[in-house]
Amino acid sequence: MSRILRVPLPLALSLLIVTFVCVPARSLLAAPEGKTEVFPVQKAAPAAIVIERTGNEAELRRQMRIKNDVAELSNETIRFSEAPVGSFGFIAAQSLGIALVTQSPDLVLERVAPTSIAYEIHKIAGGSGLLVGFMDRQTASRISPTERPKNLRIALYSNSVDKAPVIVAIPLTKVMADRMPIRLDPKKSDSPVMLDMDLLTTANRKSTVGQ
Repeated sequence: MSRILRVPLPLALSLLIVTFVCVPARSLLAAPEGKTEVFPVQKAAPAAIVIERTGNEAELRRQMRIKNDVAELSNETIRFSEAPVGSFGFIAAQSLGIALVTQSPDLVLERVAPTSIAYEIHKIAGGSGLLVGFMDRQTASRISPTERPKNLRIALYSNSVDKAPVIVAIPLTKVMADRMPIRLDPKKSDSPVMLDMDLLTTANRKSTVGQ
């Protein structure tokens, strides 16, 4: 009968450690037939952007465009999905409201704002969309992911007004609207509008707008 060689436990552990260290890291990651296993990378929605500087609306919009590295569209009208990365366009408030409420798969952008109360859309690097608007200071201070432990109800204004002087850009994939924009002064056709909606902590999987 063959004898079983008993190896002391400390010696066995030392041999195991030496064996693990000597094995090349590449062989630990290699898949069958020498192929390296690559895990898919999921594109995350961009974070909300807040510019806390003061200034007139035109200057604040210019600063936000510089921050997001976007330039004016070359086409008069184009769908967001076909717009080049690094560009911005405009969409009428009613059209934006319909797209968000119905979770439309695409937006139609215009190079020139169709009205003075149109919303601005930025298509940034990676192809994500940011919705530009104005907020009150208190809400603007709470829209970053670190300051937003749960979904937040927000009011996004089309233009700078006394109650909403802070310009922000929020990810289109993280907004959910259940109502149309409201004109601040119903008697004036050019009155700024306010869009009441939810800012989600995670991307809205039901919508592909802005992806």
